[in-house]
Amino acid sequence: MDTETSSATDSTAAAQTEEFYLRYYVGHKGQFGHEFLEFEIRPNGKLRYANNSHYKKEEMIRKEVYLSPCVVAEFQRIIDESEIMKESDEEWPETDKGGRQELEIVYKNVHSSFVTCKLSSLTSIQDSRDPDGLRTFYYLVQDLKAFVFSLIGLHFRIKPI
Repeated sequence: MDTETSSATDSTAAAQTEEFYLRYYVGHKGQFGHEFLEFEIRPNGKLRYANNSHYKKEEMIRKEVYLSPCVVAEFQRIIDESEIMKESDEEWPETDKGGRQELEIVYKNVHSSFVTCKLSSLTSIQDSRDPDGLRTFYYLVQDLKAFVFSLIGLHFRIKPI
């Protein structure tokens, strides 16, 4: 590969990374304080993960790792296949004392933000005013969380005690 092709490929990868941002948050405030799970992928490829669970007096877990362009591209592929960017949260259940979920995506020059209550089951999705859109959100979040947990687990080798 010549230098011109190499730098063109590098700038394409950088452009893809620069225009991509993802943040997911789920949490509630209850008897143990503010408990939440949050992760974000910044435009520079940094994955930031935080889990604040006071279960059994646990401390907040914070992890950061830089993702390769291939891994960022996989997040983009997951979002593309979900077609979440075509959805709207206008008909989704409002947040309540049970908690809230937020998903923010900047991708392909589009900024989308989704907010709803914590979804406890597929039954609650079926009973909503927009079951198809909410189902898309639900399954996308499941895929994103599984991918993030895998990356964090592989990179940091977190072992349960």
